[in-house]
Amino acid sequence: MRVAYKKLVRDRIPEIIEADGHHAVTRVVEGQEYREALLAKLVDEAREAESSPPGELPGELADIWEVLQALLKTLSLTKSELEELAAAKRAKRGAFEARVFLEYTDEAVRG
Repeated sequence: MRVAYKKLVRDRIPEIIEADGHHAVTRVVEGQEYREALLAKLVDEAREAESSPPGELPGELADIWEVLQALLKTLSLTKSELEELAAAKRAKRGAFEARVFLEYTDEAVRG
């Protein structure tokens, strides 16, 4: 039975699939297709983190971190540069430390 995945996987996944007695058909993606596959993987991993039990969350965050590191390479951006960008955004818009949850806004009354 064929199962279609059509997604980016970690480097050793085909080897693990083969060791389990299955045949994995793969291809290498490059350039923009690679970046798009990484972005799709980031969303996929974020969804998995969102629905994971608390004990599995650290592993899901590690998966997200792995995808982020690969994305940084496609952008020729270092971890330090990303941290600088995050610090600039934090200075301008704040962090998430106050745990502010925006319920809604009302349209301003113009008079």
